Amino acid sequence: MSLEELRNRIDEIDAQLVGLLNERARVVMEIGKLKTQADRPIYAPDREKQVLDKVVKINQGPLPDRTLVAIWREMMSGSFVLEKPPRIAYLGPAGSFSHAAAMVKFGKSVEFEPLADIRSIFDEICKGHCDLGIVPVENSIGGGVIETLDALIDTDVKICAEVLMSIHHNLLANCTLEEVEKIYSKPEVFAQCRSWLASTFKETNTIAVASTAKAAQMAAEEAYAAAIGSREAAELYDLQVICENIEDITNNVTRFLVVSREDSRPTGEDKTSILFSTAHKAGALVDVLEVFRKYSINMTSIESRPSKKREWEYYFFVDLLGHRTQERVKAGLEEMRQHCLQLSVLGSFPRAMELL
Repeated sequence: MSLEELRNRIDEIDAQLVGLLNERARVVMEIGKLKTQADRPIYAPDREKQVLDKVVKINQGPLPDRTLVAIWREMMSGSFVLEKPPRIAYLGPAGSFSHAAAMVKFGKSVEFEPLADIRSIFDEICKGHCDLGIVPVENSIGGGVIETLDALIDTDVKICAEVLMSIHHNLLANCTLEEVEKIYSKPEVFAQCRSWLASTFKETNTIAVASTAKAAQMAAEEAYAAAIGSREAAELYDLQVICENIEDITNNVTRFLVVSREDSRPTGEDKTSILFSTAHKAGALVDVLEVFRKYSINMTSIESRPSKKREWEYYFFVDLLGHRTQERVKAGLEEMRQHCLQLSVLGSFPRAMELL
């Protein structure tokens, strides 16, 4: 076929795709009506996983799975608008890594609400002002995020999904590399790019600010200034990516939690997060951990935070494989309660199987 004939064929296929997408959208609208009548949330993490898994299963190429998943995520984002667009709270300002994670997870058709701190995200969920929130909980280099762990202790929100996102730092500016006189970013980001900065700049000042998005905003407003931040921040604040992926350790991954007023229904590939505290006595934690072994429950992570109520007592955050409704998990949790001063299930949710 000639080039013109091939392009005509693409136009024909595009017309078919538009028709099918709108046909799908009409079904989505009917589903939205049923959800409204039953007072069910618009976002269903279990259904999202089911749809994306099916897309991957039936894909025979040549498009890679990752590309199709990205297309379907954006299509589902558009579907939200036809039902009732959820309001997503994230740690702002716009252009932050939390903002990037929210857009990758939910697409660009939903309503986003940037907030000044992590605790405000939890408060907005509790008050019903936002439907969902996305918060960082741990980084493969920096460890746990204390603000998120403390908010999970103090509020009644539920974890309904998780997101794993590769974090790449980029030098953003509207001047050449040689012209950069100062660089803005978060202190943690400077630490993660220390070797690259030392080998690239000798006299340049590094100036710490509250967020990478704020850094990008300041770099856009000043001559011969740069920022270290995300590609999304560069696009938002009209900056050029001068150098990309300048982090010293390439496998830098942040885990985000999606929080809501409800957790997720089981999918078969789930995690459950729990919070518990034990008495300050010898072997208290061992008694709880022994229950995991007894019921063959796989614990994937554990974090501790000091209790603000009693001295020398701690809260423990544990992620385990399985859904809270599974008999084995349910029985294990009941037995754990016998060894705890307090035990709360923070939510069961689909396990993130890939990096976004």
